[in-house]
Amino acid sequence: MAAFDTTRTAYGSSSAVSSFISRAMGYVIAWNDARVTRKALSSLSDRELADIGLIRGDIDTVAETNFIR
Repeated sequence: MAAFDTTRTAYGSSSAVSSFISRAMGYVIAWNDARVTRKALSSLSDRELADIGLIRGDIDTVAETNFIR
């Protein structure tokens, strides 16, 4: 006769899945934050960008560095 221990939890499987989902959501949120930043900076004029110390070529770098880790 076989006995099954039903009081132990399964280690690794559920935490790995939740970790994957958490990381995936983090990437989606970071991508969206970078997209919003890029859109906001792109809507500024060259003069407004110069006032904050940027040029148009810096927009992608600034958007990615602040959010993507």
